[in-house]
Amino acid sequence: MPANNTPPLRKPDWLRVRLSGGKEFSEIKQLVKGQNLHTVCEEAMCPNIHECWGKHKTATFMILGEVCTRACRFCAVATGRPPAPDPDEPRRVAESVATMGLEHVVITMVTRDDLPDGGAQAVADTVIAIREASPDCSVEVLASDMLGDREAIKIITDSMPAVNSHNLETVRRLTQTIRSRSDYDRSLSYLRIVKEIDPGATTKSSLMLGLGETRDEILQSMDDLRGVDVDVMNMGQYLQPTKTHAPVEKFWTPEEFTDLKEEALSRGFTYCESAPLVRSSYHAGAQYAAFLKQARDRRGTS
Repeated sequence: MPANNTPPLRKPDWLRVRLSGGKEFSEIKQLVKGQNLHTVCEEAMCPNIHECWGKHKTATFMILGEVCTRACRFCAVATGRPPAPDPDEPRRVAESVATMGLEHVVITMVTRDDLPDGGAQAVADTVIAIREASPDCSVEVLASDMLGDREAIKIITDSMPAVNSHNLETVRRLTQTIRSRSDYDRSLSYLRIVKEIDPGATTKSSLMLGLGETRDEILQSMDDLRGVDVDVMNMGQYLQPTKTHAPVEKFWTPEEFTDLKEEALSRGFTYCESAPLVRSSYHAGAQYAAFLKQARDRRGTS
């Protein structure tokens, strides 16, 4: 992989995003700030933040603080020693979800390798609090690998999120280089264990493209995910958040993303979102609705 002082690739036109904040965007920003919450939308510098907050009035809440115990080369979230979890955070998140009137919400987290349960109980408590405050809101969880601890994964799974997600992020060959203290097989294990605990669970994973992976390696990752019965897959273009992060090796074209989506669906994923600006929680509510419809269609029910 080239050194970070290599001149960056020129961003193609299809990755240029028109910002459109508006009243809804400002309202959500003030609500999140007022409740002392964090969103992955802001921390990860997501290119879709204005669309999601302004147009769709949705947000992905990041719990357990804003400091991660890992230092992945693709991620803009701060790394260090996190403070102790805030026991009131699940209530504040649930209150915000209810105030926003969300129909679907994504709860993600900083990796908390410092905690005995990896933060699993905080995730489960947040899912339960949201369900109590907003019974009609479906909750999607995007968790860390929990260091492969089956009991921690069970705590999250037993809270019965509508979607239980963990991201593979990149192909096997690049995992050690790109993902701090992570393991490709351990990530697959998280998704496998969820299905072992709850065979009816909906699982999801995502890949970033543009870090130097090949098409064949992407296809192998698809096969690996289907090997642990993952239902939903997302693929999007990696964008270098700062000069100190891993550089972009390639900008995959919209046509290539479409081709990869067809490959994913041919392998048995019930749903796949694949385009340059797709992220883990991109249009998550619409994705979940489309997934349910396709799952019903496959079973031949109305």
